[in-house]
Amino acid sequence: MSIKKIIYWIATLGVCGIFLFSAAMYFTKYDMVKSFFEALNHPTYIVYPLATLKVFGVIMILLRKSSWLTEWAYAGFFFNAVLASAAHYNAGHEIGLSFIVIPLILISYFLGKSARSKKVNN
Repeated sequence: MSIKKIIYWIATLGVCGIFLFSAAMYFTKYDMVKSFFEALNHPTYIVYPLATLKVFGVIMILLRKSSWLTEWAYAGFFFNAVLASAAHYNAGHEIGLSFIVIPLILISYFLGKSARSKKVNN
């Protein structure tokens, strides 16, 4: 296995793990997440739909059955991470996890096309 493929899988599993953990928190600790959303002046009715989309995004990234949906999953994860970081920064909270997840998303996205492509022997 090439170093590029190893880095890709570490980054991808990191992204998927973080977003699955986040979705699990949204589903299992709704009251806590709801209070976080209220503190950031975000609507609380998006908690469950956002958690569901995070799970579907992980599935799309891991399976890669549709390149179009995979692109949207990466875009959704990237914008979710950037906008959540901005919201937490503006509220005066720590944004430490953003320094991990945003680069992981970018690494996974840019290495994914070459690391997961099937090479054809001529």
